[in-house]
Amino acid sequence: MHHVIEKTAPRRAFATPVSSPYCWDRAVVSPGFLDAVACAKDALEMYELKDRVALITGANSGIGKGAAIRLARAGAHIAAIGLDDEELRRSVEEVRNEGVEAQAFAADISKADEIHKAIDDAAKRFGRIDVVFANAGINGTWAPIDELDPKDWENTIGINLSGTFYTIKYAVPYMKKQGGGSVIVTSSVNGTRMFSNSGATAYASSKAGQVALTQMLALELARHHIRVNVICPGAIETPIHDKTERVDLEEAQVPVNFPEGEIPLTHGAPGSIEDTAELVLFLASDAAKHITGTPIWIDGAQSLLRG
Repeated sequence: MHHVIEKTAPRRAFATPVSSPYCWDRAVVSPGFLDAVACAKDALEMYELKDRVALITGANSGIGKGAAIRLARAGAHIAAIGLDDEELRRSVEEVRNEGVEAQAFAADISKADEIHKAIDDAAKRFGRIDVVFANAGINGTWAPIDELDPKDWENTIGINLSGTFYTIKYAVPYMKKQGGGSVIVTSSVNGTRMFSNSGATAYASSKAGQVALTQMLALELARHHIRVNVICPGAIETPIHDKTERVDLEEAQVPVNFPEGEIPLTHGAPGSIEDTAELVLFLASDAAKHITGTPIWIDGAQSLLRG
């Protein structure tokens, strides 16, 4: 039996009696503790996703899993797409522990027919799609250009760029039908603001392509009230780096030392999955209702230093 999630009526940005919709104006007009409490409540409501449905690719681990749990805590029901494995099922169980509905849908995002079916199945199961987090991706093979196998190039582009295209393409008709939504893409500092990881040619090219895709679609879909944004993480504590195949990088890369670490904001410490999950929640929520076509780097200034 399929459960259709009916979205509640849209709430006002802030329930304030003064002419401006912003809390700080209310504090000026009518200062006091009760106003501050009401203001805080209004602000928190902007981040609520109650009864909305978020479709997340790569939800089995890392940034995707972290975002699924965070959006669930904000009230969203989760359609988790990933390879059909035990890891994905465990992630879904963790999401359900947040008191929302969640369902796993198996698909290889580089295969158009598989991701198309998964999205159609998710839409039938939940009745709507409000948020799309196109997050699944790989680091692939990093190697000098003359040693990079064309099959490795095609695999990286196929998963990271084509997979993002397929995910958005097949979800958009549902978002148009219901009158809007939010699309968020996971890109990277590589290929967007950092080009010093020589050998990461396929990966960086796929990530640059994701930013271009996002900005093209942001304009195209604006008339349908669909926002499209992209996050560009730097070093984040996820398993993806352990799965990178590195081939003769000593030949391609220029050695550079950063005695105090390459992430200035944290003195070298990488960001956390929770950091990225909070950013995804912001972009998915009404708090970001006027933001579209925007890349946001979440890297502690790493990319500005590395370049």
